[in-house]
Amino acid sequence: MDTAVLEAQRREAEAKLKKALIGVETAKSLVTQREAEKTAALAVVGQREAELDAAQRRLARSEELAPKGAVPVQRLDDDRADFQKATAAVSAAKAQVAAADAAIGASKSLVIDAGAEVEAARATIERIQADIDDSVLRSPRDGRVQYRVAQLGEVLAAGGRVLNLVDLGDVYMTFFLPTAAAGRVAVGTDVHLVLDAAPQYVIPARASFVADVAQFTPKTVETEEERQKLMFRIKAQIDAELLRKHITQVKTGLPGMAYIRLDPSVDWPPELQVKLPP
Repeated sequence: MDTAVLEAQRREAEAKLKKALIGVETAKSLVTQREAEKTAALAVVGQREAELDAAQRRLARSEELAPKGAVPVQRLDDDRADFQKATAAVSAAKAQVAAADAAIGASKSLVIDAGAEVEAARATIERIQADIDDSVLRSPRDGRVQYRVAQLGEVLAAGGRVLNLVDLGDVYMTFFLPTAAAGRVAVGTDVHLVLDAAPQYVIPARASFVADVAQFTPKTVETEEERQKLMFRIKAQIDAELLRKHITQVKTGLPGMAYIRLDPSVDWPPELQVKLPP
């Protein structure tokens, strides 16, 4: 069926998928950048802590020597100011590390969001592809097209018919037997078929259905005896493997004769021995 709209929707979804994949890579790059910034911030923390340790040592010496007059009081005040400055610098550097952690968390959430967009885009593509696949008409079984019901360009309603298909994997002949004979027929009984169109061949089959209720004999059925009022319907099924082997020669609706062996101990006469086309 016409899938132009679905094809356009699929291309749009594929473009969104590409964009989402780029978004994932961008978000991952941002995470890498934020992690590098955190590493740099940690290095700054180490530097500031080293400066704080040096300032603390200078302040300790000044506090010890100033009362003895070994260093000026101004030096003690300067060392105290340097210590406070170094303490503030360490706090600021640690704050930068905390900010870098927060930035990494936000970047990772962007990666998750971008990944969700990728999965959504892929799900959309799969849904559209399923609709496209459903738009391709496929026969549920092997068969032969008898005729086309709808022509190209026609618009069909849901459930509309497009083709008439004959199932060549389920071929059988229906015939009727009187009560006395039908009562001796079991499912699986051998049946040999001779078609009017090809009397030189004898086709093997097996009884696949025996009616449990009698019915009036159809007008199209002829029996050697005078017509009886009530008959039992029998269905002789041809083997599916045999049908596949001669699939090009299989026809439907052909009249013929059905011969059924009611006594399995009796051999088929020579003229009814199985004979199939090469």
